[in-house]
Amino acid sequence: MNEKTAFAERLAAAMRAAGHEPRPAVLEREFNLRYWGKPVTLQGVRRWLRGETLPQQEKLQVLAEWLGVDPQSLRFGDEGGYRVREPRSGWDASIGIEERRVLQRYLALPVDERKVVARVIDAFALAGEATAERDDRNRKTKEP
Repeated sequence: MNEKTAFAERLAAAMRAAGHEPRPAVLEREFNLRYWGKPVTLQGVRRWLRGETLPQQEKLQVLAEWLGVDPQSLRFGDEGGYRVREPRSGWDASIGIEERRVLQRYLALPVDERKVVARVIDAFALAGEATAERDDRNRKTKEP
């Protein structure tokens, strides 16, 4: 069995284990809900499930996170020996209920709408930074 076919089997098994049917339409929808880059096509994910192609590393990371599996195991299987794991970010432990609710709603939006929301947040952040810089300059000019 070649590496692409083995990956396809691990991907399908991980999808079943996570409670999803290993069908291209399911994979395309769920992946694109979580991926920030250019959305993958139905044909593209079908090729993953058929063992014709392998996803790029950043896409593999998204798949692994969604399915709750180790990216190394998803890509190479458990017999690979060494595993490389990224440390989990601590930010999610420190956010409150309201922030979690907002993030859940945000993640449920279609990808295009999430991109719009991200741009709005960026605009607010930039405006806040500009205001803070202006306030700092005003404060410095008023100091004796």
